[in-house]
Amino acid sequence: MAYQAVIGLEVHLQLRTRTKIFSACPADYHGAEPNTFTDPFTLGLPGALPTLNREAVELAMMFGLGLNCDVSGFTQFHRKNYFYPDAPKNFQLSQYDRPIARDGYLDVAGERVRIKRAHLEDDAGKLLHPTYAPYSLLDLNRAGSALIEMVTEADITGAEQARAFLESVQAIAQALGVSDATPEEGKMRCDVNVSVHKPGEPWGTKVEVKNLNSFRSVARAIEYETARQARVLDGGGRITQDTLGWDEGGQKTFLMRTKEGEADYRYFPEPDLPPLDITPEWIAQVRARMPELPAQKRERYLAAGLRAADAQLLSHDVALSRFYDEALGTAPAPEAQKLANWLLSDVTGALAAQEKTLADSALKPAHLAALVRLIDAGTIGGRVAKDLLGDVLAGHDPEVLVQERGLGVVTDTGAIDAAIDAAMQADPATVEKVRAGNAKAMNALFGPVMKATGGQAKPDVVRARLQAKLGL
Repeated sequence: MAYQAVIGLEVHLQLRTRTKIFSACPADYHGAEPNTFTDPFTLGLPGALPTLNREAVELAMMFGLGLNCDVSGFTQFHRKNYFYPDAPKNFQLSQYDRPIARDGYLDVAGERVRIKRAHLEDDAGKLLHPTYAPYSLLDLNRAGSALIEMVTEADITGAEQARAFLESVQAIAQALGVSDATPEEGKMRCDVNVSVHKPGEPWGTKVEVKNLNSFRSVARAIEYETARQARVLDGGGRITQDTLGWDEGGQKTFLMRTKEGEADYRYFPEPDLPPLDITPEWIAQVRARMPELPAQKRERYLAAGLRAADAQLLSHDVALSRFYDEALGTAPAPEAQKLANWLLSDVTGALAAQEKTLADSALKPAHLAALVRLIDAGTIGGRVAKDLLGDVLAGHDPEVLVQERGLGVVTDTGAIDAAIDAAMQADPATVEKVRAGNAKAMNALFGPVMKATGGQAKPDVVRARLQAKLGL
């Protein structure tokens, strides 16, 4: 009988604050020399006291509301004691039994994943392990950065569901502006709790896979660990509650340490920070600043006529959706799906070929909307539009380009007839085939006519004139 997986996720997001969570030290340390963004409190110097960052609290409230959590009432910080080289204070300021957000949920692909809690804490430093060196290096720039840790219930049953959930969390965090949520920069990290059991039997013993820094790694770790536990159980072994690491090169888990329990952390209330009372008035102020959430945006796009896949893609990408909305808001508004087609296919493809992003280009939303309108109005054909795209990406107005270069669609039937006559004279064999009953052979004449008109003739006019000339 096949095993079933039971999976819970712990997601760490680095909040987009100007300073660290308990001190005035700037938080934008990326790219800086090691150990240059430190301060007395994060270094654990005697007598240094914490001061809570209000911005971090409000970003956490906003994130909790975005996950349908309850953020009302008292919240409190605790000392979570642990003794690692990356924690110079020898404790982490976290939230134990009074998290800032709790009892939420997120619906992903028709399945509900419950959110147990989301709490604030300060980040640790970073250990660097030089290749083949018998030592490690410590960079404390990251120490003290504001983190929010979100913990799900064990509602996830597979790798793809976990990936979809993380993509939704990332989209919410980026849409709200609470975090860059970029795994490649360490601003979104994930731990995975996995156990397996046979249907109808009690849940198995869980293991935790730590510090997965990409959605692909999360999916692969779940797949590997599910299969490993099944092999152990089938072989008569037992699963122990361990903390595992993920070997990206070998694509397998490895033992880091036996799992700590809550008693090992010796939680106790932080004596230098009073509890916070999050009032309904404060919640209302934060909620009023919240932008549109990805799920709301997706429903709006579906109502506008977009395909489900395009609505999903746009709603999960802040830069793309902002550009799309601005282009769609121009007057007269271009057709929604055609605009999405150009943005998600032609524009992103051309930018990828140039190794650029939308932010790197000079493309203006109004110009892309104008290009789509020119096609819809029949002023230019698709081929001319694609030829113009490079200049439009460079910031040029397509309407001006069409006028300056005389690229409007050729509707002069005299010019089209002349091109048809030339094509028929150049290929009499095809003309005979068509007149003998092979109507499909007419396509061999269509291409030369379009080429002779510079691709500017209206295709339906060309086909109608060809049929008339050939007696079809």
